[in-house]
Amino acid sequence: MAQADTVPAEHEGHLPGTPEFRRVLTALFAAGIATFVLLYDTQALLPDLSRAFHVSPAASTLSVSAATIGLALALLVFGPLSEAVGRTVLIRFSMAASAVLAIICAAAPDWDSLIALRLLAGVALAGLPAVATAYLREEMHPSAQARAAGIYIGGTAIGGMAARIVTAPIAESAGWRWALVAAAAVSTACAVVVAVTLPPSRHFVPTRLRGRTVLAMQRRALADPALLALYALGACAVGALVAVFNAVGFRLTGAPFHLGVGLVSLVFLTYPLGTVSSTVSGRLADRLGRRAIAPIGCAVAFGGVLLTLTGSLPVVIVGIAALTVGFFCVHGLASGWVTARSHASGASPSQAAAFYLFAYYIGSSVFGSLGGRAWSAGGWPGVVTVAGSLLGIAGVLALLLRRIPPLVAPRTSG
Repeated sequence: MAQADTVPAEHEGHLPGTPEFRRVLTALFAAGIATFVLLYDTQALLPDLSRAFHVSPAASTLSVSAATIGLALALLVFGPLSEAVGRTVLIRFSMAASAVLAIICAAAPDWDSLIALRLLAGVALAGLPAVATAYLREEMHPSAQARAAGIYIGGTAIGGMAARIVTAPIAESAGWRWALVAAAAVSTACAVVVAVTLPPSRHFVPTRLRGRTVLAMQRRALADPALLALYALGACAVGALVAVFNAVGFRLTGAPFHLGVGLVSLVFLTYPLGTVSSTVSGRLADRLGRRAIAPIGCAVAFGGVLLTLTGSLPVVIVGIAALTVGFFCVHGLASGWVTARSHASGASPSQAAAFYLFAYYIGSSVFGSLGGRAWSAGGWPGVVTVAGSLLGIAGVLALLLRRIPPLVAPRTSG
């Protein structure tokens, strides 16, 4: 029998096949799409933004990093805040506010205004990832929690692809402002889906928010070695992925491939494989346990990175696809594992999820930026060294997690 980090004594959650189960998955899948569309919708537009605002290519990347920094910092606030105001309130607010800010971004009069608005958009977006997995742990039946988390992560994979694929052709034909309007339209439609379909919380119990309470929640979320390992696992895995994707454009536009920028952007079509991977790995984890599947995801991603060393374009694409599959397997399992483990250890699931995602986005920014530096210093072998090292660390962490015994969730009152 698979080991689990949560063995609730009493739990009535939404079961697969029920209308409520489908409504939750529909809402959070849409929310995941919206979050990543808005987080990365300027990434494919960086050359246009550089020209339009007369800023350097390096400065243009602030349009992406401002949003991720705003999101990372806000996670530390929204996690504990959700314990007082509720999960669904923050999810709905996050979707609505970020859609409004996305529309305003398209009308930004100058560069400083755009960066400030992107920072605010990142803050607004944090309401969803800060509480989504905690909401799933509370509302879904334990037998389906890993599967549900995988489907939610799959929505983020689709959003990550759409952010790059949808905006680029619109910018070419109508300009970057209309490209951002298109991204805002996608997010608005997703916000409507969330508002209509997301069921209210049935098991959430509000906690009075006090400074001492928040500090105690944070200490508990940092006291469990398994949680610390999961935070580091997410940071290393996403750092490897972003390092590769930050540098792959330079690799494929140069010798021996000489592809155009438009063709290189099609590499992001591998992202839907992440949807499949996170969903399938979630189903397998429900049967076999997260401990059994997470190391496999690390191994698949590591193998994919090694394949990119070849000079054959089809093999390089297969390698990138394998990296994507392995990453979303690991991230989908780890994000759900954090909330399950934190509940079992007596820590706040939303606070633990906030720490996980804070580490995740810091890893994306810090480790991901190493991809460009590694390319400048050592070419593609340098990028593979960075990504492979990070995935090697992730694999060691996944194996160490197998040795940490599971916990039994505290018995609920009543």
